Amino acid sequence: MDLAQIPVLSLENDTAEFPARIGESFRTFGFAMVRDHGIDLALIERAWDLTAQFFALPVETKMQYFKTGQGGARGYTPFRTEVAKGAKEKDLKEFWHVGRDLPAGSPLAATMAPNIWPSEIDGFEETFTELYAQFDKAGARILSAIAIDLGIGADWFDPAIEDGNSVLRLLHYPPIGEGAGGAIRAGAHEDINLITLLLGAQEAGLELLSKDGRWLSVAPPEGAIVINIGDMLQRLTNHVLPSTTHRVRNPDGERASHSRYSMPYFLHLRSDFPFHTLPGCVSAENPDRYPVSITADDYLQERLREIGLIKA
Repeated sequence: MDLAQIPVLSLENDTAEFPARIGESFRTFGFAMVRDHGIDLALIERAWDLTAQFFALPVETKMQYFKTGQGGARGYTPFRTEVAKGAKEKDLKEFWHVGRDLPAGSPLAATMAPNIWPSEIDGFEETFTELYAQFDKAGARILSAIAIDLGIGADWFDPAIEDGNSVLRLLHYPPIGEGAGGAIRAGAHEDINLITLLLGAQEAGLELLSKDGRWLSVAPPEGAIVINIGDMLQRLTNHVLPSTTHRVRNPDGERASHSRYSMPYFLHLRSDFPFHTLPGCVSAENPDRYPVSITADDYLQERLREIGLIKA
């Protein structure tokens, strides 16, 4: 398996060059790697420990936090629930979602459920509330750089993501059992949201599909995060910034007996954000693919039906 040659950028030290360099990485791979991102490394370590503690709980305990009818928006989603769009086999994973706490009386409350928290794990709520906030801040800085690279002004995304429907996902891929059949840990897919910020997993397996059709391994150095473009930003930029297909393959040999954990932060728009293709991303060579506007929540609900998290 070849390694994707994605440059590792510094959010703190590459200030002047950062927008152009991350834009080039996204145009080339749909992915970027960023260090010096401002997320507290001690907080991350605590979050890994609490994630492992939660998923080690009995299934009956975890299922108390599974809320039907929410599309997995908050709390627990059981093993083999989500399916990649167009795939036949459900993914070999279980996960927990943390979302945004809205201010009282918010008009967005109808599209964003309140958080729920497991009472069995000390410090869980405090740790992941803070981690969510730090991801939120880092993601806004990345979007600002993207906006500069697109020529639309550093603060263009600020109102678009204010009280956005972003989700922090705690992921557990259990050891591969004999009943896996043709399923893999995460089938080939593209993310729904604007951008995804991913803390590196201890176990390998993340791969992206290159423009020439090869699967390439993605291996961030310690302390760096992987960032990829989601379908919402691809739509907004008329595919100038591509949403790249990626997957998590099953491990070989002895590693198949190990769990894999990861923590993606899916940065979303406000639920009521109306999609209008950025004019600078439309040309005679690249005509507008999306002349009809829909809201971010309409788009999200459509995609959640496609991946089996809500019923069609």
